[in-house]
Amino acid sequence: MRLPPPSADQAYCDVSALEGGHIKLPKGLVMKCDNEDEVNPFPASAFLLRHSRTQDTFLLDIGIRKDWQTGLPPPILRIIRDSPFRVYVPEDVPTALAKGGLKPADIQHICFTHIHFDHVGVPNDYTNATFLIGEGARALLENGYPKNPNSVFDVDLFPADRTRFLSPSSKTDAAEWKPLGPFRHTFDFYGDGSLYIIDAPGHMAGHLMVLARTSSDGGWMMLAGDAAHDWKILRGEAEIGIHSRLGCMHKDRESAEDTIRAVKEVLEEPRVRTVLSHDQPWYEARKGSSDFWPGKFESL
Repeated sequence: MRLPPPSADQAYCDVSALEGGHIKLPKGLVMKCDNEDEVNPFPASAFLLRHSRTQDTFLLDIGIRKDWQTGLPPPILRIIRDSPFRVYVPEDVPTALAKGGLKPADIQHICFTHIHFDHVGVPNDYTNATFLIGEGARALLENGYPKNPNSVFDVDLFPADRTRFLSPSSKTDAAEWKPLGPFRHTFDFYGDGSLYIIDAPGHMAGHLMVLARTSSDGGWMMLAGDAAHDWKILRGEAEIGIHSRLGCMHKDRESAEDTIRAVKEVLEEPRVRTVLSHDQPWYEARKGSSDFWPGKFESL
């Protein structure tokens, strides 16, 4: 597997991590294990990408909203209350952005790996952003709460006039989606090979990932979203979990396995740094470091 080489004067992105809150999940929901009810912590990270030429600002996810206890739809609050899940937000994404002098209004694009509550924050805070969402999430939002009183998604979560649904199968967008490495459908967002949005099915409808260049000479970073929640799965040391009461973390397990296989291929590339949305080992090792805005990840 080969990723495309850089062009002359190749554009790239500076990538910075942002604090976005934390969740605790039962281990058996994440991977196959002996103690399925052991509860483990995970960060709900967001990422800021800045284009090397234009300084265009692009966020991947916006974490958990600070007021989640009152701001989330009642059905998801009931799930959190009645399950082993735990949520805490000592610092949200707007606070993290302010550390480097940015405000939500400064952000131009926000791509969501998917629309689970720990990734979507408060979109209305970002008054100048265009929102990029996988097409598969459209129906979930259109039938959201309170239109559907049982939905865990807010029907008014995203302003329609600033939201773009991305789909490699739509007649309008199909020509923009092309193969890249092991991925069948990727979208060259800026048109210069600096940032690719990847169709990455499995976790839930509309799940996306990002592959961005981090240098002009061949460095890359893959932001793999919720393709996996533990590195043991990516290293082949564990299988996707199916909790006896809570079920599987992934809506479509077979597609999730296909996405994981593609991610594993990219891991073999020597100059690709990979971080998951809920990457606890990375977070424990690097929290408070230069990986976080106003710092940035060092390119490999």
